[in-house]
Amino acid sequence: MKQSVTYLLVFLFPLLALADGERISRSEYIDQWSQEAINQMVEYQIPASITLAQGILESGDGNSELARKANNHFGIKCHSSWKGKKVYHDDDKKGECFRHYQNATESYDDHSEFLLQNRYKSLFDLKISDYKGWAKGLKKAGYATSPKYANLLIDIIEKNDLTRFDDIGIDILEGNQTQADMPSPKQNPGSNNWDKNDGFDSVTLGGGREVLLSENKIKYTVAKSGDTPESIAAELEMMTWQIKKYNDLGKDERPSPGEIVYLQPKRSKARVDHHVKQEGESLRDISQRYGIKMKHIYKKNGLAPGSDVPAGTKLYLRKRIPRA
Repeated sequence: MKQSVTYLLVFLFPLLALADGERISRSEYIDQWSQEAINQMVEYQIPASITLAQGILESGDGNSELARKANNHFGIKCHSSWKGKKVYHDDDKKGECFRHYQNATESYDDHSEFLLQNRYKSLFDLKISDYKGWAKGLKKAGYATSPKYANLLIDIIEKNDLTRFDDIGIDILEGNQTQADMPSPKQNPGSNNWDKNDGFDSVTLGGGREVLLSENKIKYTVAKSGDTPESIAAELEMMTWQIKKYNDLGKDERPSPGEIVYLQPKRSKARVDHHVKQEGESLRDISQRYGIKMKHIYKKNGLAPGSDVPAGTKLYLRKRIPRA
């Protein structure tokens, strides 16, 4: 039994999915999702080329019904551990359950988490530059049933020069550059020049919007009175979902004046070891203060998402809570 969509489903979904919008080209898909693939590489040590190639293959360049209607770019089925929204499609069996995400970035996050299962453990013993080994290992571990799966991934990687994104990820992992060097998706490099990081400290854009670099090396701006995710995204030539996702903002939430608004994904760890929760302080407040994703605060401290944490609790922000 495989863990993802079958070879047939990979090619069937794109043919069914295009009634409500134009097709995304492969180059557009790569432009939009290459940075996220690099982010996943830095956080999880999964080659960006592999993540992108799987996204391209499994989602038909983002055009499949599963990608468009459920934001599922990797064909991951529900399984017993899935507690989120679900969508049903015919695959190996009729009406199988697939994971439904709030946005595609969640799909990328979940794909990386999915590969942390024991069945894929041997992949992480490979060199991070060994995309052929990763492709063959995914097939061997049962990610998909197609006998051609590894060759399909390798072909996509080589024809689209996706290893260039591995090179960027390796540079970041080796400390030769930071994630702040990378432009955000859907931006026009040079339009505001804030995406360049040569000696980056801060830059003020034409509209008076200042972009700064946090202690955790994440670009951010400070919310002004009247700011909304939509207005900030429009001003910085970003997508609204990016502002909401990077700052853990709900559907109708907006940042408060003076609040940090991250323009890139937060990190998997902070630059301080721990923080003692104060009265009236939320976990989101701590997440924004230190530039660490909320899900990693929960994981490092053995907390279930949404847990009520009392004031005075020592929260670990770099390493997991020590075992008793």
